[in-house]
Amino acid sequence: MMNEPEIISSVKNPKAVLWRSLKEAKGRKEHGAFLVEGLRLTGEALASSFPVQAVLLRKNFRPEVALPEGVPVFVLEDHVFASVCDTVSPQGIAAVLTMAPRPAEGPRLLALDGIQDPGNLGTIVRTADAAGFTGLLMSRDCVSLFSPKVLRSAMGSVFRLGFDFPPSLSEALEAKKKEGFDVLSSQLDGDPFFERGPVSPSFVLVIGNEGNGVSEPVRRVATHHLRLPMAGGAESLNAAVAAGIMMYELTRDL
Repeated sequence: MMNEPEIISSVKNPKAVLWRSLKEAKGRKEHGAFLVEGLRLTGEALASSFPVQAVLLRKNFRPEVALPEGVPVFVLEDHVFASVCDTVSPQGIAAVLTMAPRPAEGPRLLALDGIQDPGNLGTIVRTADAAGFTGLLMSRDCVSLFSPKVLRSAMGSVFRLGFDFPPSLSEALEAKKKEGFDVLSSQLDGDPFFERGPVSPSFVLVIGNEGNGVSEPVRRVATHHLRLPMAGGAESLNAAVAAGIMMYELTRDL
């Protein structure tokens, strides 16, 4: 039986202030939590292994998802609900989850080296999930995986992939090499991607920063340095597009 939900009627309520702070990286780091919005994302979040701290409902909203037993439910007046959500016209449900670790395991990993655009990161995560990748290694200077825009762009894939944020990405990749992984660095001065040599069944594909590419310490670790062909006049591809092409090509025989 669900307890009678607490009603939050003021944006100054301490709980509302805390939830609102989760829109920003500082607030998420301070509280070790993040917020998801909307029926689809909240449903996927509640079905995932992430610990759920609270479910938030807009007043008079009737949820279409099963609410977990024992999780506090709060009913927020319309203006309070709008204040804690990031979208302009939020749906009537959200959830607060703990940023619990989910190790990046399995034979097909993606390493992100300084990705800064939330839309790119969300698209890359979603594509990695679709292509059959099993986990993410993210440098500490990447945009937050739990920012509202990344979560929306990823369309729930954050809840299906493992992820690690190693203090040093190059050292983490060196450790993977010692385990038998190949490390594939995507870079404009690499060898032709479609003419690459054999790649181990266990590998890490590295996607670099939108402006500066893969960092030099990571390049030095790589076993393969690869570039996509540019037959037209463009000098480079969007990071998410390049990642998608490479991920699907590397997994097409699975």
